[in-house]
Amino acid sequence: MINNTLRYIFFLCIVRPVVLLLIGVNVRNIERLPGAGPALLVANHNSHLDTMVLISLFGMKRLHLVRPVAAADHFLRNAWLTWFSKSIIGIIPIERTIKSAHRDPLKGVDESLGRDEIVILFPEGSRGEPEVRETFKTGVAHIARRHPDVPLTPVFLHGLGRALPKGEGVLVPFFCDCFIGKQVPWDPDRDAFMHDLERSIEKLSHAAHRPDWEKYEENY
Repeated sequence: MINNTLRYIFFLCIVRPVVLLLIGVNVRNIERLPGAGPALLVANHNSHLDTMVLISLFGMKRLHLVRPVAAADHFLRNAWLTWFSKSIIGIIPIERTIKSAHRDPLKGVDESLGRDEIVILFPEGSRGEPEVRETFKTGVAHIARRHPDVPLTPVFLHGLGRALPKGEGVLVPFFCDCFIGKQVPWDPDRDAFMHDLERSIEKLSHAAHRPDWEKYEENY
């Protein structure tokens, strides 16, 4: 169960100063964020900072509404991390491997949306190489099919994978941007829905500020 008081203090005193002052994330089209739940926020994933930045977008007044989906096998691997992930970050743990046909891996997401919360999804599954987007997995389509009327907002994050890449514990100052796109409607054709979602994220990525040396890395 979420400890709202400790969660509020953690985000107010630690997360927001890091996101707003140390990293200085530039947010584009913040007016496109859902004002209330139920809602889905779908983003690319390169860093633990991704979750913190996305939760911070909603401010302290809506903090209690925001719930990121996270892998149970990683975030519930010991007692302390389980408490921190559930009580402070407010994750919805999801099993990446189906262990029983009688268990619904998306039950937690359904319940969260049923409470009018804002659920954050990372369809790539796990953090990959810095600033390299992997093909989205179709779990997001299963959720959208169950909740076709819930608005889905795409978000592209840039730079956070270099500011705190996978496997690193030291924060590196870097240009970081957050681009919020227009809502992607559910399409009963799953392949068409996935195409539209990936295309929306790809279009947002074209607007990202990219230093010349980063482009050089891609080309050489």
